[in-house]
Amino acid sequence: MSFGFKKNIVDRCIYLKVSGGKFIFLILYVDDILLTTNGLGLLSEAKKFLSINFETEDMNEAYYVIGIEIFRDRSQGLLGLSQKAYINKVLKRFKMDKCSTSPIPIQKRDKFSLMECPKNDLERK
Repeated sequence: MSFGFKKNIVDRCIYLKVSGGKFIFLILYVDDILLTTNGLGLLSEAKKFLSINFETEDMNEAYYVIGIEIFRDRSQGLLGLSQKAYINKVLKRFKMDKCSTSPIPIQKRDKFSLMECPKNDLERK
C-alpha cells in the first residue's frame, strides 16, 4: 500500500495502482505474486520496490499460475488463459482421462423418446 496500490474491495488479493495513463495489478496468492501492467517502467518500479522490502525471486513472464495456463501471441496482440492442464488433472484423478471426447453432448440427428423427458417439477429442475 505504501507503493500506492489500492486494495480491491471485492477481492482482497488484488491490488491496483494507477499512475498517469499506466496501471499495474498485483495479484497475491499465498506466497506468489503476479504483476500485470500496461507500462514496463511501472513494472520495473514495482519489482524494485518489492525486492527492497521483501525477499523476492523474479520468475520473469508467467506461463502458469494457480492452475491457469497463460499464453501470448504478441504479433497479434493476443493474451489467452486456459485451464486445460487443470481439467486434465481432474479427469485423471477421477479416472476419466481415457474417456472419448465430443464437442457437444448431443449430436445432430440424435433421436429421443418421450421416456427421456422430465415427468415432474423435480426432474425439470
